[in-house]
Amino acid sequence: MDGRATLEAQMTKRARRRDVPAAAATVGMKDTSPRISRRQWLGITAGGAVLTLSASRWWLGRMPWAADPNATKIVVYASPTCDCCRAWVRHLKGSGFNVTKELMNDVTPKKQQLGVPEDLWSCHTAVVGGYAVEGHVPADLIQRMLREQRAIAGLAAPGMPNGSPGMEGPTSDRYEVIAFSRSGATEVYAIRGPI
Repeated sequence: MDGRATLEAQMTKRARRRDVPAAAATVGMKDTSPRISRRQWLGITAGGAVLTLSASRWWLGRMPWAADPNATKIVVYASPTCDCCRAWVRHLKGSGFNVTKELMNDVTPKKQQLGVPEDLWSCHTAVVGGYAVEGHVPADLIQRMLREQRAIAGLAAPGMPNGSPGMEGPTSDRYEVIAFSRSGATEVYAIRGPI
């Protein structure tokens, strides 16, 4: 075999290994087809998977790698489309709670099961330490309720008061946080907002 035939045989063999047309593997011709290396493909795929997982967990409000296992656990029942509920969950996490979010289209049955009086209802309901928490109750009041261990069913911030946690904006309303019992008895637990 002469030198030229050996070179052509080697180039053809190389072309088969790289899946390149034999003509492109000959001397003097460049392979111009767009290609990425295996390492680049793995990097792009892994990056996309991490981004997708992080985005979905952020959207659902679940980031177990960020939760402190010793933090007070609270379960929030909310609509999957409620932005202020997500904002309230961020408020709780920022205050040290370990939050689990249960998404449901209708939270009414959960409110009824927990004995929340209908006139105190808001957009989301939570359970912490055996107590119900209705609406945009500030985290410090939840912590106070847990420390005091009063004989109540829970706390509520009725409606959706402007300026409450999760309802921040250009205006703030003065609002009451109400303590309620399973029998329906209520009392003002705290007042928040501007005077």
